[in-house]
Amino acid sequence: MVIRRRAAILAAVAAAATAALLSGCTPDAEPAESDGGRTVQLGAPGEEGRELSSDEIAELGQPGYTDADVAFVHGMIMHHEQALVMTSLVGERTARDDLPRLAERLDVSQNDEIAQMTQWLEARGEPLSASEAHHDHGQMPGILTDEQLAELTASSGAAFDRLFLEYMIYHHEGAIAMVDELLSGDGGQESQLFQLASHIDGDQRVEISRMKRLLAELP
Repeated sequence: MVIRRRAAILAAVAAAATAALLSGCTPDAEPAESDGGRTVQLGAPGEEGRELSSDEIAELGQPGYTDADVAFVHGMIMHHEQALVMTSLVGERTARDDLPRLAERLDVSQNDEIAQMTQWLEARGEPLSASEAHHDHGQMPGILTDEQLAELTASSGAAFDRLFLEYMIYHHEGAIAMVDELLSGDGGQESQLFQLASHIDGDQRVEISRMKRLLAELP
């Protein structure tokens, strides 16, 4: 899986960075040495060394984020926002007792991930949304067309239930495709973004399994 390969790459990068630090081979810093479980960065001649914190060690060699990461976050926020539009239709249209509970769980997960992605953008000084010139909403995998949304909105009862589950499964599969595209390209190298993308991927897969079970139960 792409995510496992990326995890292995990040682990290798972190291990290599720590090894370089311990051996004093980093080109832009003074050599460091390990002293009884501590990692010490040696100072200039005549100066004392400085013990590095665990956070400083973890940051060594960590790759930064890319334009592809920013585009992914912008796109995924819009993607999640459409899912929230879909779940808002459930209460007045469903014929089942369990579908509103599913919609509530989807609301919680989508809103939580939107909040995480918004914080990621804010922490890096990036705009919170992409301009239309830089992101075509209709080209994202799993995005419903206006006609499909209209069809879902106009339905009710058992017809709505089946259409909602089919469309939301399709929508979630699109989000997984977006994660795969990110991690197989130039993005997903930054550790926090990688963790966020992996979390989204995992959530979507769990929710797809749940929705497929409900879909199989429909008459």
